[in-house]
Amino acid sequence: MSSVPASSAQPSRPLTRNDYKTLSLSALGGALEFYDFIIFVFFATVVGKLFFPVDMPEWLRMMQTFGIFAAGYLARPLGGIIMAHFGDLLGRKKMFTLSIFMMAVPTLIMGLLPTYAQIGLWAPVLLLLMRIIQGAAIGGEVPGAWVFVSEHVPPRHIGYACGTLTSGLTAGILLGSLVATAINTLYSPEQVSDYAWRIPFLLGGVFGLLSVYLRRWLHETPIFAEMQQRKTLAAELPLRAVLRDHRGAIVLSMLLTWLLSAGVVVVILMTPTVLQTVYHFSPTVALQANSLAIVTLSLGCIASGALADRFGAGRVLISGCALLLATSWTLYHSLMAHPDWLFPLYALTGLFVGTIGVVPYVMVKAFPPVVRFSGLSFSYNVAYAVFGGLTPLAVSLLMKESPMGPAYYVAALCVMGMVVGGYLWKRAR
Repeated sequence: MSSVPASSAQPSRPLTRNDYKTLSLSALGGALEFYDFIIFVFFATVVGKLFFPVDMPEWLRMMQTFGIFAAGYLARPLGGIIMAHFGDLLGRKKMFTLSIFMMAVPTLIMGLLPTYAQIGLWAPVLLLLMRIIQGAAIGGEVPGAWVFVSEHVPPRHIGYACGTLTSGLTAGILLGSLVATAINTLYSPEQVSDYAWRIPFLLGGVFGLLSVYLRRWLHETPIFAEMQQRKTLAAELPLRAVLRDHRGAIVLSMLLTWLLSAGVVVVILMTPTVLQTVYHFSPTVALQANSLAIVTLSLGCIASGALADRFGAGRVLISGCALLLATSWTLYHSLMAHPDWLFPLYALTGLFVGTIGVVPYVMVKAFPPVVRFSGLSFSYNVAYAVFGGLTPLAVSLLMKESPMGPAYYVAALCVMGMVVGGYLWKRAR
């Protein structure tokens, strides 16, 4: 048998029907899992009122509710590192299926939880526990999915595969937004508070369990199967090897994760609130524009991944970050004078946030197969927990000084992305 992993032995083969099946099942599962993780944000206010004492001050209640949301982020590194460890030793597919199961069950339970009025202090405690399990699951899912699809396709299609999967994850955010909008349209605020808030969680749990079933049809990656056959799996703790031998790859992956988290957290998750508070758009208009931006973001992820296959990640990062800097700056700068530019400008900015489709392509290639899952998971999850958690704080502090705060933050990260792109381009040459 050749000494090259299966998928690299035939780099020139086209994508087969099987590859497309693997990609679509993985992206669908990723979308549903991200929906389960994000739906909490859209109902945070209602959940806060139901799961904490009635006489609690509003600011404290919101702080505790978002604290529970943040707990999901903080659990990511630990969950990701543990699942990646077993993913490098026991197989990608097993962990890939486990992560979606660990997401679906807590989401289903959250939809059935008794409230503070029914069981007192146990209500927020159980809610927090479910959020922690969800966080651990998403920590394993995202890196696991990138590794899984990249090891299934021929090397010259890795960018396209990773970009497609990333677009599936962003589609999960859109799905959450659409379901939240539907619930708030179909039910009165009293009905939402009474029982309708449970519907999106129950839906997410059922969809998630369906995905667990669908993932049974996926096969182990050819690269892992070959390492298993040739007994070349990690002989020691995979993470130890990563921290000792691949520090450069860790730094590169962490910087790119910072860029990815800034694009998603600032432009997609925080901007709807900014549009309402700073630029005085109605919630409906802000959310409609946001939904459009998520659609163009999903398309941008696929495009930038495919372009990375063709021209290399360095060039795509330089041009993508330059365009994101220009469009995001224009978006935040011109809305006061030209509110009618909101939809086209936000859609364009979303499209260039799609440059993040290149990030997994670089990270997957930065680590060798034997420790790939552990290396990618450690770098991505630790960086996302730190930067994803600190970004809202940093942007809020910048906004105290100037309403252009989000633009300054995104611009700084775009410059960093262009520097990393220049380094990758030079290295490729």
